[in-house]
Amino acid sequence: MRLALLMTVACALGCGRVEAGASARRPAPLQAQSSAQLVAEVGLPSSYPPTRREVVSELLHGVEVPDPYRWLEDASSEEVQRWMAAEDDLAQRELATLSERPAIESRLREILYFDVVSPPLKRKGRYFFGRRLASQERSAVVCRDGKSGTEKVLLDPNAWSHAGDALGEWLPSPDGKKVVYQARPNNSDEATLHVIDVETGKVSSSDVIEGAKYFDLSWSPRSDGFYYSWIPPKDDVPAADRPGYTEIRYHTLGRPVAQDIAIREKTGDPTTFLFGSLSHDGRWLLATVRHGWASHDIYVRDLRGVHGSPTKGEWKPIVVGQKAHYRAIAFKDQLYVATDEGAPKWRIFRVDPTRPERARWHEVVPERSDATLSDFSIVGGRLVLHYLEDASSRLEVRDIDGGSIRKVALPGIGSISDVTGTPDEDEAYWAFQSFTTPREVYELSVGTSETKRWATTNVAVDSTAYDVEQVFFPSKDGTRLSMFLVGKKDRPRDGSGRALLYGYGGFQLSMTPKFSASVYPWLERGGLYAVVNLRGGGEYGDAWHQAGMLLKKQNVFDDFIAAAEYLVEKGYTRPSRLAISGRSNGGLLVGAAAVQRPDLFAAVICTVPLLDMVRYHRFGSGKTWVSEYGSSDDAAQFAALFGYSPYHHVRDGVRYPAMLLQSADSDDRVDPMHARKFTAAMQVASAGGPVLLRIERNAGHGGADLVRSAVEQGADAYSFAIEHTKE
Repeated sequence: MRLALLMTVACALGCGRVEAGASARRPAPLQAQSSAQLVAEVGLPSSYPPTRREVVSELLHGVEVPDPYRWLEDASSEEVQRWMAAEDDLAQRELATLSERPAIESRLREILYFDVVSPPLKRKGRYFFGRRLASQERSAVVCRDGKSGTEKVLLDPNAWSHAGDALGEWLPSPDGKKVVYQARPNNSDEATLHVIDVETGKVSSSDVIEGAKYFDLSWSPRSDGFYYSWIPPKDDVPAADRPGYTEIRYHTLGRPVAQDIAIREKTGDPTTFLFGSLSHDGRWLLATVRHGWASHDIYVRDLRGVHGSPTKGEWKPIVVGQKAHYRAIAFKDQLYVATDEGAPKWRIFRVDPTRPERARWHEVVPERSDATLSDFSIVGGRLVLHYLEDASSRLEVRDIDGGSIRKVALPGIGSISDVTGTPDEDEAYWAFQSFTTPREVYELSVGTSETKRWATTNVAVDSTAYDVEQVFFPSKDGTRLSMFLVGKKDRPRDGSGRALLYGYGGFQLSMTPKFSASVYPWLERGGLYAVVNLRGGGEYGDAWHQAGMLLKKQNVFDDFIAAAEYLVEKGYTRPSRLAISGRSNGGLLVGAAAVQRPDLFAAVICTVPLLDMVRYHRFGSGKTWVSEYGSSDDAAQFAALFGYSPYHHVRDGVRYPAMLLQSADSDDRVDPMHARKFTAAMQVASAGGPVLLRIERNAGHGGADLVRSAVEQGADAYSFAIEHTKE
């Protein structure tokens, strides 16, 4: 088969003139290249699928924006479906020929199947936790009577008759007699709520709630109902507008769902999320309006004396219209509000919900200069605080007034997650992991700060053969960056080693030391694994986040490129041996890095990415990210977006790195159109390595929830990276 030339089809589309005069870089015209030249010069696969190219452009803020593959946005089109099938078939064939793939797949089967449990939730003497056995593909929910009593498997998605359904979030009732849980088709974000009886194992037929995409749920103290976030069916409202239609509702067990009460109405703003939470004693109901990732508004309603009529009572604003983030927990008729308002590394206030004027807020935990408050909870009447110090976890317990600080000893430098516990009991549980330590679960007494291990994870790797180094270096503008390096203790520093650089850089998400079993085949072959802390994340507080968002997004790409240059400069690797990897916002990261510095990388693993930043907000959950990225509807934001949008900066004849794009057919968060359009543009333009599009079947944004799927995807990614970092 021959590499098909792209067909140029004239197409007259209306060009929208919004405002003239905005400055933005104008991409050079996209031109087809000879198939014989491409195959002969760079050894591409024998044929890429034929890809139609149209003459499509629109005028935005005085700038002509070409979009020759816009037709690939329509996944419902039979032509697009055929194109996707052909691309995936090609990718599967090419990946199957990689020399290291069989060995890596075999090794991943050895190390990805292991027993693992989550920190438990305690309810009236019963312990509920997630557990996946080494023989299973999915995690189940287990109930144990007492710390060492009888166990029963309550929810086992491995045995569900509909194999495509994944188990999402779940939460037991306060009396320990019920569990509400999500069923998610193909592990997509869309979900349906169900309720199961712990004693009988019977799933209620009357408590089935559609529109549970956002698992934001609070049981009533009597365990007879719960508050939840509801979103209308995707066919009733345009997909990009649905978040603005979210309501907080109340469901009484056994009552028809159609009678569920709307406690707080929709905002009507598609850039917002609406969430609710109920205090442990059931008195205070909080409603949080999240304006994307930019700010929060918080309202409170006093439910005292209104059980059975939760619509009664006035919503009182706690904080509205401030350009800051807030998180509130109600405890003993007080609100404890964590915020970065005036404190980029966060602090905590105590607020009287009956007199919430800002001037009356009382600071109980001040901002620290040496660490960022990452999370907090109230357990056993005390504050449990999770800090990040240079991207590693610290844990401490304070009295409810913020005094009497007690640091909790951790097993080492690593990451804490999933702190669980209730305000009225001393027991807390949390998970710990590091690059070389699989997840362990610990029990904590908040009264004494004593800990003991509750569960361990055994993975078939020898982590003692590797060490972890944290390095610091300047970015392009001099900003100090941090990066973790994981590799064999005797690794060379002469530039001959392979390296895989991973990053994210957005949405306040912090890259901390976490165990990834799938990276060990790479490490075992002498590869270095590097994780960099980029601006846009949350490692160093909100100022760090703001320095990598909106008009400053290019800082993130500059940081990532600086990390790659550091690895080369210090002799860890060289460009021909350097691969990069990222997913979602991290897929945007590696896509932008590849088009901006194609000379610096040999291979790119780009998973469920955003790549067309001019039109991203029209698809999936895109409108909720406008506060993070901006919108091309705004002239200044358009200039920034168009200035780095990877799809719009693909140039003909450039030796781009080898690229493996990994998409998912049921991704309802980041529309797969990004991967399709970028693949099409790269396949015709690149004079470098091959460009492959792998499509995961029956999978959402997080992939498929099956170990075997992780094995297949990991085998493809790491063997591709190894193949294209050979010399």
